Amino acid sequence: YLNQYLPDDIAITELIMVPERFHSRLSAVKKIYTYRIETGEKRDVFSRRICYGLGQALDVKKMQTAADLLCGTHDYKSFCGNKKMKKSTVRTIYGITFEENAGILSIRYHGDGLVKLEFEGNGFLQNMVRILTGTLIEVGLGKRDAGSMPEILAALDRQAAGYTASAEGLCLQQVFYQ
Repeated sequence: YLNQYLPDDIAITELIMVPERFHSRLSAVKKIYTYRIETGEKRDVFSRRICYGLGQALDVKKMQTAADLLCGTHDYKSFCGNKKMKKSTVRTIYGITFEENAGILSIRYHGDGLVKLEFEGNGFLQNMVRILTGTLIEVGLGKRDAGSMPEILAALDRQAAGYTASAEGLCLQQVFYQ
């Protein structure tokens, strides 16, 4: 019944009774975000609204090396877009994984060239996934050393990390509750 009132790109597939004190953000124990990057010269017209069109090849092995250094429980203040954050910026990232040529559609007019990043953690700060992605892209382009991630974390300074990647390409994939 509720679906008739929602836009076409949102659908309710299941309803579950929750305790009265349930909060959709505060009750979450784990989240998975994905970020899709197109590395081909030409953008795929069918995925342009859901992929970041970088248009440059990435060294995914170097990016994975850097990502592995970012996993664990750390203070991610360097990766927080909110300069006035008063609450704790300590989070746990369980894993950051990469999938190359992760095509969304079975027919692609310009072939390969899609990199999918998956971020799994207990919570994320404002723009954290986008800043992590921008930093990892810089590593993949050879503009930043993969081994510099511990120094960026230790700096506790937003200026130490890479740029904030575009919102296109970012998707909250799944939220887990107790």
